[in-house]
Amino acid sequence: MKKSLAYKLIESHLLEGEMIPGEEIGIRIDQTLTQDATGTLVMLELEAMDLDRAKTEVSVQYVDHNLIQEDHKNPDDHLFLESACERFGIWFSRPGNGVSHPVHQENFGRPGKTLLGSDSHTPAAGALGMLAIGAGGLEVAMAIAGFPLYIKMPKIWGVRLDGELPDWVSAKDVVLEMLRRFDVDGGIGYVIEYYGPGLAQLSTMDRHVIANMGTELGATSTVFPADEEVRKYLRYQQREEDYEPWLPEPDCHYDRHTEIDLSSLVPLIAMPSSPGNVVTVEEVAGDEIYQAYLGSSANPGYRDFAIAAEILKDHTVDQQVSFDVNPSSRQLLVELIRDGHLSGLISSGARLHQAGCNGCIGMGQAPASGKLSLRTVPRNFPGRSGTKEDQVCLVSPETAVASAIKGTITDPRTLGTEYPKLTFPTEGAIQRKLLQEPPTPEESKQVTLQKGPNISSLPDFEPLPRSLELQALLKVGDDISTDEIMPAGARVLPYRSNIPRIAEFVYDIVDPTYSTRAKEQFEATRVGHFIIGGENYGQGSSREHAAIAPRYLGLRAVIAKSFARIHWQNLVNFGVLPLTFADPADYDHLESGDQIVLENLDLLDQAKELTLLNLTQDRAIPVIHDYSPRQIRILAAGSLINWAASHVG
Repeated sequence: MKKSLAYKLIESHLLEGEMIPGEEIGIRIDQTLTQDATGTLVMLELEAMDLDRAKTEVSVQYVDHNLIQEDHKNPDDHLFLESACERFGIWFSRPGNGVSHPVHQENFGRPGKTLLGSDSHTPAAGALGMLAIGAGGLEVAMAIAGFPLYIKMPKIWGVRLDGELPDWVSAKDVVLEMLRRFDVDGGIGYVIEYYGPGLAQLSTMDRHVIANMGTELGATSTVFPADEEVRKYLRYQQREEDYEPWLPEPDCHYDRHTEIDLSSLVPLIAMPSSPGNVVTVEEVAGDEIYQAYLGSSANPGYRDFAIAAEILKDHTVDQQVSFDVNPSSRQLLVELIRDGHLSGLISSGARLHQAGCNGCIGMGQAPASGKLSLRTVPRNFPGRSGTKEDQVCLVSPETAVASAIKGTITDPRTLGTEYPKLTFPTEGAIQRKLLQEPPTPEESKQVTLQKGPNISSLPDFEPLPRSLELQALLKVGDDISTDEIMPAGARVLPYRSNIPRIAEFVYDIVDPTYSTRAKEQFEATRVGHFIIGGENYGQGSSREHAAIAPRYLGLRAVIAKSFARIHWQNLVNFGVLPLTFADPADYDHLESGDQIVLENLDLLDQAKELTLLNLTQDRAIPVIHDYSPRQIRILAAGSLINWAASHVG
């Protein structure tokens, strides 16, 4: 069998298991990436493991999410992260250096390597021919400590690109086309691999856009070949020596196949409030907008900003539009200043923000209530922007700028101006000197972790008992995201290293009474509860707070029709049982308030099916699990932290 690139990448890092789709495998992790919204827990987990020093080739901690410093909490956490990096031998990227994914690609990404990140958009590094995977922070902590990453062997989905993109259509429209065809769960269980003659037109940063948003399809990862275009990119970053060709074998095997004729694509838009709610811009043109937004890890490249500046020549932003520009990295910001594009954006009406995630994660730049906001960000889950009744749409830079000029959703092909022809620079404005290299092992041992008053120790979790009697405290529908389970934004994320405090916000968007009810019940009885879910439960962000905070409140099981990969893994890691209905119709036979019993939990290794006894409705409901023997040991211990504490070193 001729091998795909994804297959070759996995095979070259395989440590345990067989490469049979659906079977658990363990792969070696070369690099890790953490960001501050999830990294604080990672560092606390490393402390709990009593790790001496990172065992990866490269591990980097970025500060890009929680940049607003309205009080002590965020800056205290920044100092804690810096001290933890010094203690554990990890690179540190301070506030202002930019978003983790483009900065990592600029400075550390290498073809053929594996990258594990505590951010769901880590697969963006697949643009360089890497196998990059998003995971919960505890999985990343384990990788830093030298353990393999355990995942189910994915299938490989080949996507052949033919033709050339028309004017006014760009990489964002390619991935929106994938979402239009296959929706937010179409990629579950797959690594998406792009190939074909259409790649010749796509720069490495164009590929970054597509790989980044493969996450929104539910894919394990997305990969592109490390070809001459990648060599060109690394030369631009003054790292050509890191180039190594990684290509699929001709006529290789794919488990699934799709073809896209790039020349047939048109400007697309994901309407509120799902990345899969995609229509053509032409269909919805004319609706008034409040905001247009450039930047984020989904459109972080030089062209994404420069093309906007060129389109805006001889134009100004409509007076009713807030046109927000978020440079993705310090390097990009310097390049835009150097080449005159930043002044063009600002003089046309742009509002310039610091290099970071910012409004994408709900840290400022929230839109007006009920008003349309057109953004080049990767996702538009309800309330993620910071506005409860938000109306966020996902678009390309071309559509965002055209709409900012007109004040309404605008198909950029109708602007009546010629599509700009960009001249790309040949040298990057390298800012690597501003990344902090870890000290020597001897120096690291002298470092004391700096913990501000908002940083609390991780809670202790008891082992799994032989049986559980639980009450259903919440029933939710399909495609519940981790943004709905554990909201982001300036109101919540500053408590990311304080589990008792952040637990007060669990499910706040869906049911504001949930956390209070769960806490009161658990404190009074020490009896836990469970949640009933629909399809694709836990889609979206990798933040493990969506698992650890509900567990702190007494969550012991989630019974759902199906789960998103990362959240399913996070639940297991914190001792919560993710179980699926053997018959999805039984979803209708469980209701909030029902009392259930789960027995024989000490025999999970002997049967994949359990019987859930609904005491309230006097009904037996079969539920199934798909835990590996390793995960059963984790559940029995109460959490991966409990298990790891006795194995590190």
